Amino acid sequence: MQVRLGDLLVARGVLSEDQRQRILHAQQHNARPFGELAERLFGVDPSHIEQAWAAQYARLAEHIDPRVTIPSREALELIERRQAWQFRVLPMRIDGHELVVCTAEAFLARALRFVGWRISGPCSFVMTDPIALGDALSIWYPMAGLDARTLIAAA
Repeated sequence: MQVRLGDLLVARGVLSEDQRQRILHAQQHNARPFGELAERLFGVDPSHIEQAWAAQYARLAEHIDPRVTIPSREALELIERRQAWQFRVLPMRIDGHELVVCTAEAFLARALRFVGWRISGPCSFVMTDPIALGDALSIWYPMAGLDARTLIAAA
Protein backbone atom coordinates (compact mmCIF):
# COMPACT_ATOMS: atom_id res chain seq x y z
CA MET A 1 0.00 0.00 0.00
CA GLN A 2 1.37 3.36 -1.03
CA VAL A 3 1.55 6.05 1.63
CA ARG A 4 1.21 9.52 0.15
CA LEU A 5 2.73 12.60 1.74
CA GLY A 6 -0.41 14.64 1.15
CA ASP A 7 -2.59 12.06 2.88
CA LEU A 8 -0.30 12.14 5.91
CA LEU A 9 -0.39 15.94 6.05
CA VAL A 10 -4.21 15.92 5.88
CA ALA A 11 -4.44 13.21 8.55
CA ARG A 12 -2.18 15.31 10.81
CA GLY A 13 -4.31 18.40 10.27
CA VAL A 14 -1.52 20.31 8.54
CA LEU A 15 -3.46 20.59 5.26
CA SER A 16 -7.14 20.45 4.41
CA GLU A 17 -8.42 18.05 1.78
CA ASP A 18 -9.06 21.02 -0.52
CA GLN A 19 -5.46 22.21 -0.11
CA ARG A 20 -4.16 18.71 -0.87
CA GLN A 21 -6.22 18.65 -4.06
CA ARG A 22 -4.96 22.08 -5.08
CA ILE A 23 -1.36 20.96 -4.61
CA LEU A 24 -1.99 17.83 -6.69
CA HIS A 25 -3.49 20.02 -9.42
CA ALA A 26 -0.47 22.35 -9.29
CA GLN A 27 1.85 19.34 -9.62
CA GLN A 28 0.24 18.46 -12.95
CA HIS A 29 1.36 21.81 -14.34
CA ASN A 30 4.86 22.22 -12.94
CA ALA A 31 6.02 18.79 -11.64
CA ARG A 32 7.43 20.13 -8.36
CA PRO A 33 7.62 17.98 -5.21
CA PHE A 34 4.45 17.91 -3.10
CA GLY A 35 6.21 19.20 0.01
CA GLU A 36 7.76 22.12 -1.83
CA LEU A 37 4.37 23.15 -3.20
CA ALA A 38 2.75 22.80 0.23
CA GLU A 39 5.35 25.16 1.66
CA ARG A 40 5.08 27.66 -1.18
CA LEU A 41 1.32 27.67 -1.71
CA PHE A 42 0.08 27.30 1.86
CA GLY A 43 2.99 28.27 4.08
CA VAL A 44 3.38 24.80 5.55
CA ASP A 45 6.31 24.74 7.95
CA PRO A 46 9.17 22.65 6.52
CA SER A 47 9.36 20.73 9.80
CA HIS A 48 5.83 19.40 9.17
CA ILE A 49 6.90 18.22 5.72
CA GLU A 50 9.99 16.59 7.21
CA GLN A 51 7.97 14.79 9.90
CA ALA A 52 5.43 13.52 7.37
CA TRP A 53 8.22 12.38 5.07
CA ALA A 54 9.83 10.47 7.97
CA ALA A 55 6.50 8.79 8.74
CA GLN A 56 6.09 7.92 5.05
CA TYR A 57 9.57 6.40 4.84
CA ALA A 58 9.15 4.54 8.13
CA ARG A 59 5.97 2.86 6.89
CA LEU A 60 7.70 1.64 3.75
CA ALA A 61 11.09 0.67 5.17
CA GLU A 62 12.14 -2.67 6.61
CA HIS A 63 11.78 -2.89 10.40
CA ILE A 64 14.31 -4.78 12.50
CA ASP A 65 15.20 -5.38 16.12
CA PRO A 66 18.81 -4.17 16.38
CA ARG A 67 19.16 -5.92 19.73
CA VAL A 68 19.13 -9.30 17.98
CA THR A 69 20.60 -8.36 14.59
CA ILE A 70 24.37 -8.17 14.92
CA PRO A 71 25.95 -5.24 13.05
CA SER A 72 29.08 -5.88 11.01
CA ARG A 73 32.34 -4.63 12.47
CA GLU A 74 33.06 -2.89 9.16
CA ALA A 75 29.82 -0.88 9.43
CA LEU A 76 30.33 -0.02 13.10
CA GLU A 77 33.79 1.38 12.40
CA LEU A 78 32.40 4.00 10.02
CA ILE A 79 31.22 6.32 12.79
CA GLU A 80 32.33 7.29 16.26
CA ARG A 81 30.50 6.47 19.48
CA ARG A 82 29.56 10.10 20.08
CA GLN A 83 28.13 10.40 16.55
CA ALA A 84 26.00 7.27 16.98
CA TRP A 85 24.34 8.73 20.07
CA GLN A 86 24.15 12.32 18.86
CA PHE A 87 22.53 11.43 15.54
CA ARG A 88 20.68 8.30 16.77
CA VAL A 89 22.14 5.97 14.15
CA LEU A 90 23.42 2.42 14.24
CA PRO A 91 25.31 1.28 11.13
CA MET A 92 24.22 -2.31 10.52
CA ARG A 93 25.91 -3.66 7.40
CA ILE A 94 27.30 -2.86 4.02
CA ASP A 95 25.28 -4.34 1.17
CA GLY A 96 27.40 -4.09 -1.94
CA HIS A 97 28.33 -0.42 -1.95
CA GLU A 98 25.45 0.72 0.27
CA LEU A 99 25.59 1.27 4.02
CA VAL A 100 22.45 0.14 5.84
CA VAL A 101 21.75 2.28 8.91
CA CYS A 102 19.21 1.68 11.66
CA THR A 103 17.27 4.52 13.30
CA ALA A 104 13.78 5.28 14.57
CA GLU A 105 11.12 7.35 12.85
CA ALA A 106 11.48 10.21 15.31
CA PHE A 107 15.17 10.52 14.44
CA LEU A 108 15.07 9.81 10.70
CA ALA A 109 15.45 13.38 9.44
CA ARG A 110 18.41 14.01 11.76
CA ALA A 111 19.97 10.68 10.80
CA LEU A 112 19.56 11.42 7.10
CA ARG A 113 21.31 14.78 7.42
CA PHE A 114 24.14 13.13 9.32
CA VAL A 115 24.80 10.31 6.87
CA GLY A 116 24.58 12.76 3.98
CA TRP A 117 27.37 14.77 5.58
CA ARG A 118 29.46 11.98 7.10
CA ILE A 119 29.19 8.94 4.82
CA SER A 120 30.62 9.10 1.33
CA GLY A 121 28.42 6.78 -0.65
CA PRO A 122 24.88 5.52 -0.79
CA CYS A 123 22.98 4.71 2.40
CA SER A 124 19.61 3.24 3.18
CA PHE A 125 17.73 2.99 6.44
CA VAL A 126 16.03 0.24 8.36
CA MET A 127 13.69 1.25 11.13
CA THR A 128 13.20 0.31 14.75
CA ASP A 129 11.64 1.85 17.84
CA PRO A 130 13.57 4.25 20.12
CA ILE A 131 13.88 1.75 22.99
CA ALA A 132 15.37 -0.96 20.79
CA LEU A 133 17.72 1.58 19.19
CA GLY A 134 18.86 2.86 22.60
CA ASP A 135 19.44 -0.67 23.86
CA ALA A 136 21.47 -1.53 20.76
CA LEU A 137 23.51 1.68 20.97
CA SER A 138 24.29 0.77 24.59
CA ILE A 139 25.65 -2.55 23.39
CA TRP A 140 27.64 -1.41 20.35
CA TYR A 141 28.59 2.16 21.31
CA PRO A 142 28.52 2.23 25.13
CA MET A 143 28.82 5.64 26.76
CA ALA A 144 28.57 6.35 30.46
CA GLY A 145 25.19 7.82 31.37
CA LEU A 146 23.52 7.08 28.03
CA ASP A 147 20.90 4.38 27.55
CA ALA A 148 17.49 3.80 25.97
CA ARG A 149 15.90 6.35 28.31
CA THR A 150 18.16 8.99 26.76
CA LEU A 151 16.58 8.38 23.37
CA ILE A 152 13.05 8.22 24.73
CA ALA A 153 13.53 11.64 26.33
CA ALA A 154 14.74 12.99 22.98
CA ALA A 155 11.91 11.48 20.90
